[in-house]
Amino acid sequence: MPVSIIMPFFKKRDFIELSLNSVLSQTYQNFEIIIIYDDENQDDYEFIKNFEKKDRRIKIIKNVKNLGAGLSRNIGIANSKFELIAFLDCDDLWEKNKLNDQINFMNENNYEFSFTSYDIINNENKIIGKRIAKRYLSFNDLIKSCDIGLSTVMMKKKLIDDNCKFVSLITKEDYVLWLNLAKKNIKFYGLDRSLTQWRKSENSLSSSTYQKLLDGFKVYNKYMRYNKILSFLYLFRLSFNYLLKK
Repeated sequence: MPVSIIMPFFKKRDFIELSLNSVLSQTYQNFEIIIIYDDENQDDYEFIKNFEKKDRRIKIIKNVKNLGAGLSRNIGIANSKFELIAFLDCDDLWEKNKLNDQINFMNENNYEFSFTSYDIINNENKIIGKRIAKRYLSFNDLIKSCDIGLSTVMMKKKLIDDNCKFVSLITKEDYVLWLNLAKKNIKFYGLDRSLTQWRKSENSLSSSTYQKLLDGFKVYNKYMRYNKILSFLYLFRLSFNYLLKK
């Protein structure tokens, strides 16, 4: 079963080649890679375009303006050829058996959505933490704690539509999608194998505590349509559960 791999690019020049090589060295080779160039600064564009020459399966899409990772992923999905979608941020890495093991996991169980355990690495590629994938997550689990690593996800493309896709947030844009899918009774199954390495960069957009709190509130108030009091309560629980994982 072929896979479309969606990779939004924004100021990740130092890491993207490592990320791409972790895909190109997969034991499972039936895939396409769609890189969405999302930087209004064109300095890195020619550098990224060179990867198209490296492998015919790599396709570059350039946004006219900066849209953010979530909306860029939507563009990548819309331009994908295959019915199975995987996501990889341009500074994260995959183990060489990631695609093979996860596809087998989904095929053997007839799953539409899966995620895996992952290691946390720093900018020197040293492992500094780990997240274990729970066997199953429901909406009630997710609303309390986002325990799905974006770069570990593999899902059927048919789950995405105009009413259920990535939203325009700086952080937690994937969290809204998981919650909306869960509300539609989509099942989330975890594979407890560390098949991805998620990079924790102190200068990344997702490292800002204020931005995380702001976007976390929007998840509940704007997208889940909870009132302000309930949204603050859920945000407190989300933040508390995040601290427990550290």
